Amino acid sequence: MARKKNTNGKMNIGDIRNALNKKFGKKIAHDLGENPSNVKDWIPTGSRWLDSILGNKLVGGVPVGRITEIAGLEGTGKSYMAAQVAKNALAKGLQVAYFDSEAAISSDFWDSMGISQDQNILYFTPDHIEEMFETIEDLIINYSDESRWLFILDSLAMIPCNNDIESDFDPRSSIADKARITSKAMQKLIQPLSQSDSTFLVLNQLKTNIGHGKNPKYLSMKDKYNTPGGKTMNYSYSTRIWLEGRQAKDSYIYDDRGFRIGSEVKATILKSRFGGEGRKCAFKILWSGEKISIQDEESWLDAIKKSPHLKQAGAWYTLVFQDGKEKKFQGKQWADLVKNDSEFRGRVIEMMDEEVISKFQAREGKASDFYDIE
Repeated sequence: MARKKNTNGKMNIGDIRNALNKKFGKKIAHDLGENPSNVKDWIPTGSRWLDSILGNKLVGGVPVGRITEIAGLEGTGKSYMAAQVAKNALAKGLQVAYFDSEAAISSDFWDSMGISQDQNILYFTPDHIEEMFETIEDLIINYSDESRWLFILDSLAMIPCNNDIESDFDPRSSIADKARITSKAMQKLIQPLSQSDSTFLVLNQLKTNIGHGKNPKYLSMKDKYNTPGGKTMNYSYSTRIWLEGRQAKDSYIYDDRGFRIGSEVKATILKSRFGGEGRKCAFKILWSGEKISIQDEESWLDAIKKSPHLKQAGAWYTLVFQDGKEKKFQGKQWADLVKNDSEFRGRVIEMMDEEVISKFQAREGKASDFYDIE
């Protein structure tokens, strides 16, 4: 039977698409308007500033249906950030599978995050990485019809492969085994993750590159550090967020007794398929005390400091509203104003969106021009 052709004598692209889908018994051919690879949803990280530079054109976060890495040095809040993403995923109706290879998360920690034991979390302590990947595959195939999944691995650096467990302590006994396993796993799982709207968040450790140079101060993070797990993982990530602890004198938070209860973290977007690679932001994490949280609103002042609508004279700031009205305040008043004054908060959010999102797009993504926090 002759196939339909358009007026130019060529096959109609819609008919070709329908014929291919019929041949394979499933929808494998799409038009760009219904592209299943488009990210339709994001999971907030707990930092609006970080979400804004991740989404590029909007306030984003961890992209749903993709694979994201959060890597950092010790004590930079990787497990906390993962738990915060898990909490926000639960609020969006996702189910969470947390694979804890480091024995890093206790029930008290979940409680302090405001996550109750009756919420939709499956908590695993996998023996090896093969077991974890098999579990993810099973959950996608058999249990993703009714809801979407967030899978969290804490962490890729510490989870062993089966051969690591069965062999001796000589590292040469299982050299490159994990890299080969992750390569095979990504080939099997990338499409099922996307098709089921499931998200994979991988925590990893930053390792110092041997012989990275005599002047590491002037090298980028990519030059100074690497992450274990194999190159395939790096290619598979849609987004890579690297965390560093800041070294400034005021980078720690202390309680009334002088004990450290929090620290400041600098986040760098090392890779992003949504734009914004190289952009940075900073925020403080309270990891002890009555409430574990990101001091989110407190970081917004740094995010808008380059705005022409914010003036500074000594210890005083002046915020200019759209109607020309002004509000003067000191830095110590910021947190109270942004949390309790709805008009002030709304104007700050407008300014953040203008400075962090709109102006970035207008400058064609020159990340080095924006908030290069040292």
